[in-house]
Amino acid sequence: MNMALSRGLRCCQRVFSWIPVLIITAVVLWSYYAYVFELCLSNFNLTIWIVVLAVTLKNPLEKVAYLLVFHVCFVMFSWTYWKSIFTPPATPCKKFQLSYSDKQRYEMEERPDAQKQVLVEIAKKLPIFTRAQSGAIRFCDRCQVLKPDRCHHCSVCETCVLKMDHHCPWVNNCVGFSNYKFFLLFLSYSMLYCIFIAATVFKYFLKFWVGELPNGPAKFHVLFLMFVALMFFVSLMFLFGYHCWLVAKNRSTLEAFSAPVFVGGPDRNGFNVGIRKNLQQVFGEERRLWFIPVVTSQGNGHYFPLKNRTSESHNPLLANEDMWDESDDGSEEGSLVEDQDPSVTIEMEE
Repeated sequence: MNMALSRGLRCCQRVFSWIPVLIITAVVLWSYYAYVFELCLSNFNLTIWIVVLAVTLKNPLEKVAYLLVFHVCFVMFSWTYWKSIFTPPATPCKKFQLSYSDKQRYEMEERPDAQKQVLVEIAKKLPIFTRAQSGAIRFCDRCQVLKPDRCHHCSVCETCVLKMDHHCPWVNNCVGFSNYKFFLLFLSYSMLYCIFIAATVFKYFLKFWVGELPNGPAKFHVLFLMFVALMFFVSLMFLFGYHCWLVAKNRSTLEAFSAPVFVGGPDRNGFNVGIRKNLQQVFGEERRLWFIPVVTSQGNGHYFPLKNRTSESHNPLLANEDMWDESDDGSEEGSLVEDQDPSVTIEMEE
């Protein structure tokens, strides 16, 4: 009975979690209708795709220019929003999970200290530099993985997410290593979409407001379109500015509120390797691809250069991928370049 109730609640939670996405989608679809059909194409007489006259926009070239730019903004907004929603969160690879043999060793040990020592031996093979607040190596008891640097467990997605920034209800997804670039582009193209609408609608907004244009359905849509575009632009501007600051400092939202802890203690700038390299970690080295929602981020999300260890020999963001070939036999592949202190303990985290 309890299991059935729990499943029902989880099902309801999944359904309700899509409500913010549906709200955004409905607002965007309405804005498309209002801008294209009420502002640009209302009362059109079409002759082989050429617009002749309309109630609002009276210059055919102006209409064509508005529609072209509008559709570019709309397509880029929709593309980045789609990628932000449907890109699965990146999770730790098998090297950070307990292998079959390690799990057997772990379960056979009855004493907690002995179990911790098993996990310490596993951690020696991995490029882990961050610690829990207590100074212990971070371990997720739910996912049964040693957490890579900047990785956190999302209670909504019910998994550990690489370089987790936050769980965003407006995309119904975790924003992390796999889709952080898409999320930033989504914010930027949302702002561009809103400011373009507000800028091009403004003069017709004034004409409707002072009564120079006749009353009708278009009047309501144009007035409301102006208010909605400005409202969303202001809110997005602050959010986008905050994330630009985070990228420049190479911090996630979680790290901005709680500084990552290293062997030497907490350090908010532990991953800050300079603005240029910070940008390249998120957007890649090919600048022509920065504004296109395709995967260009550096590395694989399991390890990151440190402020005081930027050389590849200490923390290889772009090291040979062969060292990360996943195997199930618990071999020593992908062992950490530096041995960690075996006295470090493991902390079980929920």
